[in-house]
Amino acid sequence: MTESIDIVIVAHEIFPRIAPRSFRATELAKALAKKGHNVTLLASLGEFDYFNFETKYGIKIKDLGTSRFATSNSSGPIKLPLWKLGFIYFLRKLIEFPSIFLMRRVKKAIISENKFDLLITVAVPYPIHWGASLISKKNRNFQTWISDCGDPYMFNSIKKPFFYYKYLEKFWCKKTDYISVPILTAKESYYEEFRDKIKIIPQGFNFDEIRLNYYIKNKIPTFIYAGLFYPNKRDPSNFLKYLMELNKDFKFIVFTHKSTLLEPFKEKLGDKLEINKSISRDNLILKLSSADFLINIKNKQIANQSPSKLIDYSLTRRPILNVSSDFTSQEKEDFTSFMNSDYSNSIHIKDLKPYDALNVADKFINLHIDNE
Repeated sequence: MTESIDIVIVAHEIFPRIAPRSFRATELAKALAKKGHNVTLLASLGEFDYFNFETKYGIKIKDLGTSRFATSNSSGPIKLPLWKLGFIYFLRKLIEFPSIFLMRRVKKAIISENKFDLLITVAVPYPIHWGASLISKKNRNFQTWISDCGDPYMFNSIKKPFFYYKYLEKFWCKKTDYISVPILTAKESYYEEFRDKIKIIPQGFNFDEIRLNYYIKNKIPTFIYAGLFYPNKRDPSNFLKYLMELNKDFKFIVFTHKSTLLEPFKEKLGDKLEINKSISRDNLILKLSSADFLINIKNKQIANQSPSKLIDYSLTRRPILNVSSDFTSQEKEDFTSFMNSDYSNSIHIKDLKPYDALNVADKFINLHIDNE
């Protein structure tokens, strides 16, 4: 067994917030603590009481605080007056407002910790990384720093920052020891001079906590999608137009916290389209396991970003239909086959062992050992 080390993880949000990076930070902390390491988790907490969580998992949780303009923290979304929302609308892209306030909070929180071995910062938002990069060499109280990235920043295909952010990105990349990304193709989304720092560490899941329903074929074809939508990028419109013309009973269930692209189709589809708010990952996987099949809408022309939902989907042991925003003729044929219980074109992840949270935790520890 690896010798116990002191680890600090910094993220904007953690459990119970339902978001990919919240899940990443929380599951990583739990797995590292289960491995016997001393873990401190720093985040913007909100009102949730973490006493039982800390006791159960042996993790110290500390609050980064929540800025006056923050739209969410670990407790969930924050309702703001219209004037604040207007402020955010105009400044978000210009200066990463309001997440830019995290920089000072992150720097201060890390420096206030006693000397420790491994720092892991989790983005998005990227000011988490930028804040840690502000720590001078003489104030650096940790040995190894791993910057964990879900999606790229400067070369993000969905949200493109202004050109001047490249100076912040390069400054951070110079300071961090490693950059962890979930898939190999994401390497191309960082400046070439820093690619030797990039290590592939996939999303981690606690397999012991996964619950599945005993699958029984539904009376009418029932399929589910879970996750976000993006206009013209991960867009369900063409798929929903096709469903509107389909003269057959079915149930399409969606779990998302942004239903704007679905609403124009709800009146026409009626009960055939069921829209639900996002739910916790363990409850979601339980729901998904009852579907006849699952829908994955591919990121259009985005090879460097892969949704973690494919791992969620694979854990359910249900067939997965891959479709694009264009919903091509071939995809229509595949969908017809799925509706007739022919799942021969289902996609799946064959080997789930790399996504075991304990194996993922080992990858972070091994990077620290290599840096000693």
